[in-house]
Amino acid sequence: MANKYLDFVADEHLLKCVENLHNSYLKAKENISKKTFYKNKVDTIKLIFDSKFNNLDEEEIIETEILRQIDKSINNSIGTFHEEVLGGINGYEKGELSGFDIKAEDDTLFADIKNKHNTMNSSSSESLFQKLARYADDYKLAKCYWVQILAKKSFNEKWFAEINGKEYSHSRVYKISGDQFYSLLTGKEDSFFKLYKKLPIAISDYLGSIKSENKIQENSALTEIQESISESQRSIFDQITFENYSYYLGFDRL
Repeated sequence: MANKYLDFVADEHLLKCVENLHNSYLKAKENISKKTFYKNKVDTIKLIFDSKFNNLDEEEIIETEILRQIDKSINNSIGTFHEEVLGGINGYEKGELSGFDIKAEDDTLFADIKNKHNTMNSSSSESLFQKLARYADDYKLAKCYWVQILAKKSFNEKWFAEINGKEYSHSRVYKISGDQFYSLLTGKEDSFFKLYKKLPIAISDYLGSIKSENKIQENSALTEIQESISESQRSIFDQITFENYSYYLGFDRL
């Protein structure tokens, strides 16, 4: 029986990948309690500018900031989603705490996957090149790839780089865009496009298969802050600032 969604991974595998990502979304929302919202210190000066310059009230600003934190967490999970999908292609597997994200079962390919092209600084770029070069040296038939799922252009080329004043090159170390990498592993030129087109259908099918009570998991940060201000009579911004910076000079008077 032909697959409903994609011709390079099983329907059950794609739906499992969707399920795992959905669970990451739920976890990210659940994790935004007041404690986690404050974890890295809230930039309340920026919140004031955002509120005034964007003509948003304090509650709207906090909801936007919570969504930003959720989005930051989800970005990492999107990369994992691609790893899981690609690991379901015949002849390939996903790495599990192994130093690589995707490898060929016959050790002829190793890849490190980044969801966006601009997620690495010079130090992490240098470290990644050195890691891929070690795989290439250890496995003489292997081609090793830095995969950029969302890149500035479509490419598959040798990775020549000058990083931290040093020149790096290796005959079997490459960098490649997401569309080209999907094409490389599937042998089908438009496989990434097919994923894009079929994802909405697969997601709708998955959501329709689960119980409705499992779909909505709301964060509690704003509710907790509002409960605090009902006692303190502070504004939302003053409450957040006090709870984050009451030890700063003068801030204990908020």
